[in-house]
Amino acid sequence: MDNILHRKIRVGISACAYGSKTRYNRKGWDLVSEFGRDMSNFIWCPLCPEVMSGMGTPRSQIRIQGESGRDVIEGRAKIVARNGDDVTEDIMFASNLCMDILRRSEVDAFIYMDGSPTCGIERTTLKNNRAGKPPGVFGAMLLEEDIFLIPALSLASPVRRWDYKRRLYAYVWAKSQELSNKNDLYQFWHNVKFLCQELDEKESRVMGNRIANSEFSPELAAELKAFVTTLMKKPSTLEKIKNRLWKHYVYIKKTQGAEIAEIMEPQDNRNMHHIAMELEAIEKFAFTNDVLFGSMPARSR
Repeated sequence: MDNILHRKIRVGISACAYGSKTRYNRKGWDLVSEFGRDMSNFIWCPLCPEVMSGMGTPRSQIRIQGESGRDVIEGRAKIVARNGDDVTEDIMFASNLCMDILRRSEVDAFIYMDGSPTCGIERTTLKNNRAGKPPGVFGAMLLEEDIFLIPALSLASPVRRWDYKRRLYAYVWAKSQELSNKNDLYQFWHNVKFLCQELDEKESRVMGNRIANSEFSPELAAELKAFVTTLMKKPSTLEKIKNRLWKHYVYIKKTQGAEIAEIMEPQDNRNMHHIAMELEAIEKFAFTNDVLFGSMPARSR
């Protein structure tokens, strides 16, 4: 079973995280340049609900007056600007418009700017350590869609960025696979099982046993794909990533007789940038030598 992505991944993104100066204070951050050469693997769809509401930039700050953005959608809360204007109708119009654009663009993922009363999912303010009233209006809409979500601020960490990238690749690859017989199930699972086990060992073992002990059925195939695509949305941890890196490297040394100079012993101290360099080095070796790197089951051309 081919594990290569044969198309570019379509990614929506909060415009202020794409480098556009669309925040209320006419600021923005180019966070996607952190992907380096991998940027060419994506088609980008930047948008900003607050600008598209007609408020423009610079603009008065807005806040949720009520429990959350979901309550705004359901009519139990409002969006109010600092100057006192009720901008609920404008923000709702723009958020729905943005969702229409994302559906029309057939995006696979969305990179959201947390701390926004519109795009935020875990936070709707960046003041101090407060969470605000999450999710924001647009964030609540995103949570209702089958979209791979990435917090923009996580892209500043090289290891977290690598983790999101490899899980996004696996998510898009898994969704694209046609599983029509038992052999398809076996090959599909063989390709993703190592990453699934890293993310959730217990449930992945259960799923593996089901595949081994069940006859093929369309229902099982659909359940397997849903299990994998849902699990791919779950971030890993630094310790798990380092542990799997070493296990795969030991396997490569044993089966390929290869040494990868960048990879250090597990007990050696190094910073996040060096760990990311190690991950990219083993990823490159696996691609060049056509070896399965279980921590990254799908790859781009």
